[in-house]
Amino acid sequence: MKKFFKEFCLRGMTAAWGGPLILAIVYLILGWTGVVVTLDVFQVAIGVVTSMAMAFIAAGITAVYQVEKLPLMHAIVLHGVVLYIDYLGIYLLNGWLADGFGPFAIFTAIFVVGYVVVWLIVASIIKHNTNKLNQKLNAQQ
Repeated sequence: MKKFFKEFCLRGMTAAWGGPLILAIVYLILGWTGVVVTLDVFQVAIGVVTSMAMAFIAAGITAVYQVEKLPLMHAIVLHGVVLYIDYLGIYLLNGWLADGFGPFAIFTAIFVVGYVVVWLIVASIIKHNTNKLNQKLNAQQ
């Protein structure tokens, strides 16, 4: 567990800067399009801190694939659940997700579909690379 926590923190600190950068880009686009014309100091500060925390957790949890001895499917589910709770919590805390069952259901559906699509892409790339490597090994024998 100590190794996992160390790897979690290292990965999280490496990526934590990305959250505020993405938030700044979103704020710039909202301002440029006129959707949001003013932000108060508290809103900006909370947005920066929470987006940094969100990026830290999202990057840190990837350590589960290399440090913990979990079956791949368990690691995938754990990763997905942590990301879902991370994103949902930050979105609710910042008011980025409207109240009500509808927005919650839409967010959940988009998250699940997006997560599955990303994993299908990753799995197909890994399978393709494995097949290429196996072909090279067979050709050498």
